[in-house]
Amino acid sequence: MKRQAVLKRIKIAARRAGLDHREVELTNHTGVIVGSTRSTIGRHTEIADGTARAFFKQFEQELGKGWWR
Repeated sequence: MKRQAVLKRIKIAARRAGLDHREVELTNHTGVIVGSTRSTIGRHTEIADGTARAFFKQFEQELGKGWWR
């Protein structure tokens, strides 16, 4: 999955849930903050599907269980 698609999917879900969404560029990663949950994703153009799923799962507390399906 493309990195931009991962970030876009999170951004849209956060808007739909009415939560604050921010992306912060760090040294080698991009920090993503949704509500009170924060995580980082590497700056690779292609993100493995398993990695993307694990990244999405980190935001379940804010966006709801299985929100990415």
